[in-house]
Amino acid sequence: MGGRVGLKGTDDQEIVKRARELGATPVSPVRATEALEMVAHIKDDIELITYPFEMGEDEAGKCGLDPIVIGSITRGKTTATDTKNAAREMLKLQVDLMLFAGGDGTARDIYEAVGQEVPTLGIPAGVKIHSGVFAINPRKAGELAVKFLRGNAPLREAEVMDIDEDAFRRGRVSARLYGYLRVPYERRLVQDVKSGSSTILDEKKSQEIIAEYVVENMDDDYYILGPGTTVKAIADKLGIKKTLLGVDAINKGKIVAMDLNEEQLLKLIERRKVKIIVSPIGGQGFIFGRGNQQISPKVIRKVGRDNIIVIATKNKLYSIGPGRPLLVDTGDDEVDKMLSGYTRVITGYNEEAVVKVTA
Repeated sequence: MGGRVGLKGTDDQEIVKRARELGATPVSPVRATEALEMVAHIKDDIELITYPFEMGEDEAGKCGLDPIVIGSITRGKTTATDTKNAAREMLKLQVDLMLFAGGDGTARDIYEAVGQEVPTLGIPAGVKIHSGVFAINPRKAGELAVKFLRGNAPLREAEVMDIDEDAFRRGRVSARLYGYLRVPYERRLVQDVKSGSSTILDEKKSQEIIAEYVVENMDDDYYILGPGTTVKAIADKLGIKKTLLGVDAINKGKIVAMDLNEEQLLKLIERRKVKIIVSPIGGQGFIFGRGNQQISPKVIRKVGRDNIIVIATKNKLYSIGPGRPLLVDTGDDEVDKMLSGYTRVITGYNEEAVVKVTA
């Protein structure tokens, strides 16, 4: 729930409290409901088991499902312990598939509780989603769950990754592999594990070349710079500071504001001409909806599709996979449709690739 307010994760209860104070609302209930709407198509053929209240019961009810409710929690005060308890109890009941909504922290909780003993699938709803255990979006999670339960999707081992949130907020990514979950698989429905930026000099040089071209073609508009090393190269070229993992704003080569959240971005773009510069996540291909939730559907609508600049080195595009599309998962169907189609990706100095974008 910390993405749009710029908190980069809410695994810690104090950060959850801070997120609420900033006006953040949980996104997991909405995203879980979207997945369960797909599962509801086979409700007469399955038995749905869930934990109480906001840990599944409420969402199932919204979809017309009548689940068996187990366990007990304190409404509005759930913790990682509740997640682990739920997973262990479902393991005892020998469920065929465990669906969970969250991010990498939740995936870790599930892994610590049950390991590979039960097939598991993540509904993406977190800020940090580096692991390979998640579907591309909630509806794809529901679709894949149905396929698996009908015997039409195999299982594969997928990585459970997580990072140090404190280090992440300070602009340093410290990723660690915690283990593997057994996950239903169909290539078009699941995301790959995030791949880090290459450390070879050629990659850094490629980023610098892209940055040189972008800077030379900048006008007097305001520019919102998304997270990541590829975009940071633009700030480096201008000789200004940028938060590596935050969203910053520049104008006429000068920094305007750093580490902006959704509300601050909306104020910034009011009555101003603005462009957004983003780079896809290596290995996954997401340009919106993973790690840059501050650039929300409201922000994207106001800026407009034509004012979005996508940049990526050729190595990064190759890591996503030849012929595979870039992805969007903003949480807003209309915005996802607006962003879909074909887009130009700057890959070098006066070099572009035309790449498909899909939700």
